[in-house]
Amino acid sequence: MKAVHFGAGNIGRGFIGKLLYESGFETCFVDVNRNIVDLLNEKKEYRVQLANETKDETIVKNVTAINSAEEPDLVIEAISEADLVTAAVGPNILPHIAGLIADGLKKRLAESEKPLTIIACENMVGGTAFLKEKIDEYLTEDEKQRFEKLYSFPNAAVDRIVPNQNHEDPLLVQVEPFYEWVVDASAIKGDKPSIEGITFVEDLTPFIERKLFTVNTGHAATAYLGYAAGITAIHEVLVDNDIKEAMQKTLAETGRLLIEKYRFDADEHQTYIETIIGRFANPFIYDEVTRVGRSPIRKLQANDRFISPATQYVELFDEVPEYLVKAIAAAFQYDYAEDPDAVKVQETIQQEGIESAIQQYTELPPTSKLFQAIHQEYEQLEK
Repeated sequence: MKAVHFGAGNIGRGFIGKLLYESGFETCFVDVNRNIVDLLNEKKEYRVQLANETKDETIVKNVTAINSAEEPDLVIEAISEADLVTAAVGPNILPHIAGLIADGLKKRLAESEKPLTIIACENMVGGTAFLKEKIDEYLTEDEKQRFEKLYSFPNAAVDRIVPNQNHEDPLLVQVEPFYEWVVDASAIKGDKPSIEGITFVEDLTPFIERKLFTVNTGHAATAYLGYAAGITAIHEVLVDNDIKEAMQKTLAETGRLLIEKYRFDADEHQTYIETIIGRFANPFIYDEVTRVGRSPIRKLQANDRFISPATQYVELFDEVPEYLVKAIAAAFQYDYAEDPDAVKVQETIQQEGIESAIQQYTELPPTSKLFQAIHQEYEQLEK
């Protein structure tokens, strides 16, 4: 079996690539990093190390790579012959690979009517659907109809902490032991991809929101609260009992929402929360708060990890979630000078005021209880 995977970075190699190898796939990585592409083609293998006490290692073999900037025709050929296409490139890069995937699928369509599944493994809601929208921009109406019959674009929820890292071996990737890859089976035409480690579900939404409102909310809250306290590493933030308690109460609020909305078992969800907090506190992972907190504009969007659960909480319980509000206010205080998003948010606050910034980045109406609570909490933190 052959897989084409866009993105040969740490997530691509350490998470998706490892599972593809363990499931019997030969994987062709597609990337623009010439050094990584050349090394993968030279060595045809790389190491994945678990961030635990014993540092367990797996050697991932049967890999090749293509530089999409230099040899796009080879990428098109690989897609036309693939049994699976996956991507882990970051939400902002998906539009840039859509044209190449479209060309590969067109070539495939001209040669056969073999079905194919394409999965975007991104830290976003509806990542594959977004990629499909961008691919459709390169298609005629007839091609769209033919693609619809043969090609599956299931959304996915993925979860594995892979921090920034530097090793003597540039291909070595260190990852946490925990991972989760959940895929919407209802969107797949024909047979499901045979991948060990994927959980196929008929309704992905509860799993997406459980992950987004627990892992992503908790991780970002830890980062912004830790940054405000002058702490550098995520696992060190949780040594501070006050911040740890604030993060736990934040996840208690999102947990209350999830349990009410999806009827999750309360005890099971509490165990899930404790597992997540344990992952953040893993002393074998050095993950900087500035990596986890990066791109605050995206994190403050209406459909993302803070505003979405906070809005739903207010709608469901007619209460303002106190600790979610504290985390949101801390996000507006995040002023890391090397983060372009953080710089932009701070410029907006300085030039137009905090009320304008809240309205612009969260899209909340100024008359709403949530907007007013965020504003008050921000002013309190500033004092």
